[in-house]
Amino acid sequence: MASRKIGMYLFLVALVGVAALPASAQSFRVQCPTSTLTHPNAANNNSEPAYAGPTTFTTNSQGYQVPIANVNGAIKCQQISGGDGYATMADGTQTFMFSFGPLSGLADIANGLPGTEFPSVFNTMYSGTFHPGDPDTTGLASFGNYNGAVGLAPDVYPDAAGNPLPGVIDGHVDPRQIMDVGVMNGNIPAPLMAFDEDDEFFLTLSNVGMIMRPDLFEQHTVHFHGYPNASSVYDGVPDASVAINIGGSFTYYYLAPDAGTYFWHCHITPPEHLQMGMVGQLYVRPRQNRVSGPLYASLQTQQTDLRTACRRPGDGGPALPAGVTFAPDILCSNPVPAINTLAASAVGVKYVYNDGDGVSAYEVEYPLQIHGFDPNFHFVGMTFNPEAFAQMKDKYFLLNGRSYPDTVTPGPLEAESADGTKHFSQPMPAIINVKAGQRALLRIADLDVSEYQTLASLGIPMHVVGYNAKLLRDQAGNNMDYYTNSITLGGGESLDAILDTCLVRTATGCTTAVPVGTYYLYTPNLDHLSNDAENFGGLMTEVHVN
Repeated sequence: MASRKIGMYLFLVALVGVAALPASAQSFRVQCPTSTLTHPNAANNNSEPAYAGPTTFTTNSQGYQVPIANVNGAIKCQQISGGDGYATMADGTQTFMFSFGPLSGLADIANGLPGTEFPSVFNTMYSGTFHPGDPDTTGLASFGNYNGAVGLAPDVYPDAAGNPLPGVIDGHVDPRQIMDVGVMNGNIPAPLMAFDEDDEFFLTLSNVGMIMRPDLFEQHTVHFHGYPNASSVYDGVPDASVAINIGGSFTYYYLAPDAGTYFWHCHITPPEHLQMGMVGQLYVRPRQNRVSGPLYASLQTQQTDLRTACRRPGDGGPALPAGVTFAPDILCSNPVPAINTLAASAVGVKYVYNDGDGVSAYEVEYPLQIHGFDPNFHFVGMTFNPEAFAQMKDKYFLLNGRSYPDTVTPGPLEAESADGTKHFSQPMPAIINVKAGQRALLRIADLDVSEYQTLASLGIPMHVVGYNAKLLRDQAGNNMDYYTNSITLGGGESLDAILDTCLVRTATGCTTAVPVGTYYLYTPNLDHLSNDAENFGGLMTEVHVN
């Protein structure tokens, strides 16, 4: 028996050695092209163009479809790590996680913003030296607000004589920098992603391993839950695509066709990896944000884009391409509204969907991810014991990875990990700030493994306009949006709710607003208003009307 214990000890030591292989043994890469067949002009891919009509294509000499007019959208890129880390619960408990961390857009992520960047930002090299915990160890000011890809380095090729040519940026990385920043740098929620309809999105996942569990050779993937991804190889379900091993990278590709609120998670042993924290927020902004003039006419124009067309006989609008007939189906996400409200785009107003009548208009937005942690499951996950899936019971209830009162603490929260370094583990507060008369969009996603969750709003009506990334509208064009004071979601559901602080709104603006003050967004399930069944806290945050 003693020899078996010694053998197991030596085996674990060997595994730790494998996890600590020198940087040269890694095979990390990153990808962010400045141009593609769909977006051929690199100079136009670093900003979102105004939407004037669907992109038109022609077939080039190689047989590919290439755009010739109205090249909509741009290119966006992001890099993330898959590994482990710690988060601090509101009662002070340090909780171990399997989780994703940011490897691009570090300054934006630390400020609670999406880490999705244009190529001109992503493909820049950091002039300083990365340290474990960055940008925490240096602070954002001295860090230089760097948002490029971690580890990006010029690739040096020899010429015909064997002399090195000037380095070029082609996805080559310094793996030491990725390990320094990515190890023990897990976030809850995972790095926020946001892009626009018609964008091409390149997402690189680098698996840095789990230092606290060197016995696990866990693969990781990225699955966009509910997202209309046309290619299974990029869907993140390992049975039909690929999984990323420790020390490797993989770049996922998405073409954004439908606006809405989605979310993403690892699809390796989902009940375990979701419970441990490998979940994140994702949303796609609609074309309607980039139009000017009447919304109804703009939506009619969009119906000639066959990727998102949802036209019915009699809708009118521009002529359809030759041979194309009206064929709307239940998957249509933006039917033309039955009533033209004559709404027009306005300065400072954005939309959740391509609605054509302004029903999803808002001024400010806040992503809110609902999640729950079982502290016993997380403790066992840090050791070498088997997890008790059947006994899984959440006792920390989280909004953006935090319980009240941490939900209203501004800025990122730090957690000191086993490496003795503090990391930004919970970058996104859940406090909602809105001016009286404005509309605050709550992009709510629930990836709780074991519980249904309810959020209630007292004093400010909740206007629900979308569910599971679909505008609430039937195929006849009738709006099915509704007002309520509470919403309930299960794991795997998302919802778009607008907190409307205007009680009486006319064509000229808001004439009667809710009183200025502090309101609460909370769960009426009293056992979910606690931190590990002690004290107050749980699923609650504040709405500040200014």
